[in-house]
Amino acid sequence: MLEDMRLFATIVEQTSLNKAAERLNLSQPALSRRLARLEAELEVDLFRRVGKRLELTAAGQVTYEFALELRRFHGSYLQKLNAYKSSEAHIATIGASLTTLQTTLPDLVRTMTEKHPHLEIKAVTGKSHEIAELVKERKVDFGIVASSVIDDPAITSVPLFDDHLILVLPRNHIILERTHIEMADLQNLPMILFSPGTWYRTLTDELLKKYNLKPDVRMEIDSFEAIIRLLSACRAGSLLPRSYLREQVLLDNDLYLPRIKELEETKRTTFLIHGDPAWIAPSTRFLIEETTAYFNREAARYKES
Repeated sequence: MLEDMRLFATIVEQTSLNKAAERLNLSQPALSRRLARLEAELEVDLFRRVGKRLELTAAGQVTYEFALELRRFHGSYLQKLNAYKSSEAHIATIGASLTTLQTTLPDLVRTMTEKHPHLEIKAVTGKSHEIAELVKERKVDFGIVASSVIDDPAITSVPLFDDHLILVLPRNHIILERTHIEMADLQNLPMILFSPGTWYRTLTDELLKKYNLKPDVRMEIDSFEAIIRLLSACRAGSLLPRSYLREQVLLDNDLYLPRIKELEETKRTTFLIHGDPAWIAPSTRFLIEETTAYFNREAARYKES
């Protein structure tokens, strides 16, 4: 009954079987069958169709109110149950976008496992909206995504840090002989870009379109490390997230970051997202607090440098 009420409430809130099925990661026919089975069990019609929309019947309204109460009582029960659970986590599952996986997660995982040697961290990757769904369905403990605030009352978004694009060049690149580099210098510049699909590649494309620039794109690769290693060999530049370009990475690959003011305006915030606090175990809440504190320290260190 609890799962049926969760599905029913999602249909009500999405006002569409197709949208609800997408949100629940079910096929539309499968969701229709679940709804039909619930109506047969309750012996009432819960919806009436108005064009392509679904509207609640009077019985459906009563059932939706019950579903909300059930959700609230279930959350209260889990919160009380958490008091009996250990505050020491042994396994943490983190959802992360691809960009986050390559730029942010490695240092975080290293720091957390050094502090908690018995902690096993698992990662699930996906696009930001997919990670949000995993958080809602409690298939991950929390998510880290580079995105705008997720507009969903069931999800809490905690800002971790701001990021922006930055031009990366081999230190011996001929363009660095100029005393000043500006956006116009990206025209026809040999470049290696990340493959389409990430937030910052979309941001890159929008930026180039805004300034009517067409660089000479030599490669499109879905690995930050591969891009970094190929820049000198290809005598090319790239636009990468500032968060990835730590001092040691620049030193190891003999790279330079010329400042272009317009690129600093491509700000994007990375958020930690989690579900209803009432459903979060003390061990997970502790890890969320530690993760937030870690990024606060990193942000302070970055400002000082």
